[in-house]
Amino acid sequence: MSKELKEYFNRMPRLGALATSGKDGKVDVAYYGSARMLDEKTIFMGCGKNRTFGYLQENPNAVFAIMEPGQTPAEWKGVRVYLKMTDCQTSGEKLDSLKAELRAKAGEGAANMMHAAITFEVQEVRPFADFGQGLEKSI
Repeated sequence: MSKELKEYFNRMPRLGALATSGKDGKVDVAYYGSARMLDEKTIFMGCGKNRTFGYLQENPNAVFAIMEPGQTPAEWKGVRVYLKMTDCQTSGEKLDSLKAELRAKAGEGAANMMHAAITFEVQEVRPFADFGQGLEKSI
């Protein structure tokens, strides 16, 4: 399943939504196209200096959701990937590489907005819409 999940997670074009919460319980959700699944336990992405970044500094737990509509609710595909931040670099090779990639794809402005290279450990993966179909039918 991990190979299929990685392929599904990394398929482009796609956007996913990252939900975070601060230590006070306030929540935030923002869409991201830069998140990549490196292996079955590791997600890597870039982040600007924004509310998401601030909340991750207070609370390292997050969820990344990818969803694809179907004809009926039971035909929706998608996953919720529960994460814990394990590394956050605001300088260095990882961030420089990420900025260079973004610069080539989206331009200088987008690259300049990138503030951190963030690594997460996957804690759990669940179907986006859970009708008892199992994860394999959700991707």
